[in-house]
Amino acid sequence: MINNGAPAQQKAQPRMADMIYDVAIIGGGHNGLVTAAYLAAAGKSVVVLEKNAVVGGAAITEEFHPGFRNSVASYTVSLLNPKVIADLELARHGLRIVERPVANFWPIDATRYLLMPYGFANRQQAIAAFSQRDAERLPAYDAALERAANVLRGLLLKTPPNAGGGLAEMIRGASAGWGLLGLDLADQRLLIDLFTKSAASFLDGWFENDHIKAAFAFDGIVGTFASPHTPGTAYVLLHHCFGEVNGKPGVWGHAIGGMGAITQAMARCAEERGAKIRLNATVAKVLDQGGRATGIELTSGEVIKARAVAANIAPKLLMQDLVSPTAITTETRNAFARIETGSGTFRMNVALSELPDFTCLPGKSAAPHHGAGIVIGPTIGYLDRAYLDARRDGWSAEPVVEMLIPSTLDVSLAPPGQHVASLFVQHVQPHLQEGRSWTNPAEAARFADLVIETVDRRAPNFKASVLGRQVLSPLDLENRFGLPDGDIFHAQLGLGQLFSARPVLGHANYRSPLKGLYFCGSGAHPGGGVTGVPGHNAAREILRDLRRMRL
Repeated sequence: MINNGAPAQQKAQPRMADMIYDVAIIGGGHNGLVTAAYLAAAGKSVVVLEKNAVVGGAAITEEFHPGFRNSVASYTVSLLNPKVIADLELARHGLRIVERPVANFWPIDATRYLLMPYGFANRQQAIAAFSQRDAERLPAYDAALERAANVLRGLLLKTPPNAGGGLAEMIRGASAGWGLLGLDLADQRLLIDLFTKSAASFLDGWFENDHIKAAFAFDGIVGTFASPHTPGTAYVLLHHCFGEVNGKPGVWGHAIGGMGAITQAMARCAEERGAKIRLNATVAKVLDQGGRATGIELTSGEVIKARAVAANIAPKLLMQDLVSPTAITTETRNAFARIETGSGTFRMNVALSELPDFTCLPGKSAAPHHGAGIVIGPTIGYLDRAYLDARRDGWSAEPVVEMLIPSTLDVSLAPPGQHVASLFVQHVQPHLQEGRSWTNPAEAARFADLVIETVDRRAPNFKASVLGRQVLSPLDLENRFGLPDGDIFHAQLGLGQLFSARPVLGHANYRSPLKGLYFCGSGAHPGGGVTGVPGHNAAREILRDLRRMRL
């Protein structure tokens, strides 16, 4: 059994090379664990191979400064699918999620701020302080986004129709299309706008106040190396709207014990159902014979045989690094090589001696705004400049920062009276130019200093309160968690990389070009975030194929 926050304990077992598993899973991130749990529940023999010393991928918790623990990469909860939570009995396996006291807090200047609470009436009142017209438009905007989010929710747990897949796929595509055609004309126009427009353009049609538009536009650039004026960012905004916490739509929360509590609960479920989890097991290549995946080989030389292989790593890296060049055609390999990656994100954790004291909302005693998502990005222009700076100079001179202080909700993360904060930062180039590189630790340190100074300008005690920090550049995110170019979604969420085109057209049904090799991570439909949905859907398709193989 796996202990929360601790490496999995290995059980005595025969040498794996001596047996043939039904499925070998590459990567013990949350989607790989979900895939394993569903397959094991169906009676399949499953082994999960995780290269790191702890299971969980990017959703882990660790001590980064003596006495201070925090989620390392992924950092907040909302998109985790309720069906996955229920099917894997994550609450029984120790998961507890609490919601933020308020949604978000935007410091604007020395005296003004926007505090967005939960509850429609409270949100409308907060917006009315900036624009009465925008407050009046809020009900229609909320309703429109909820209708669009419901369309997405209806597609989340479905396998996309696969281009070139024959009659069965044509029927599946017609079924999905019929549901969209069943929408009235206004909602069809709404979806077209959301899938094609920029966040700024979409929001211009709803609101007038720049601070209100920036507050909503922030979700459109999260994990996306783009300006709010970039076409396609309206969809990224929508992608962050279909979540819930404890049955409450649109709410964001915190897993007690950090994000590692989610993956530890998933690992307990998978192991209880019979799956094997191996740590420090780095995969060197996918083995194939006769045009079919037959197992994997570890860097140690050990061979693990399997009837099927599922990859919870980015499809771009899978095809580039682990699949033999002779196993697929050059054209297909090039299609995967062209997958667009790169979030433009930078991740930090800091240990704090005290809570930040914001000039616009003073006080160092815990208050609701300390438990919110604290966003530095007060105008559309600010969000745009952050991107343009990064395109030109490698990083933003005034970065967009989302700060969470989970220790206000979870006392297990820091010593009494002290705190930990997560800082999720936009924008940085995945690859610096003009002789600079993220391989030089000084580059990451310089930008980390700038991030702290950016917060300190809004909360002047912040810099002095920092006791220690953990810094992850895009290169660190790739090397440690297998996120190509630091892409938190495994592949960008553009229109050309969604639904039937995710990860590439012709391979959207979780089946790779190599028979018996499957995609089960965020590079598959419906994309990134800690949802568990790609793992859920991939397991279903693997089981279908295993049944057919037996027949």
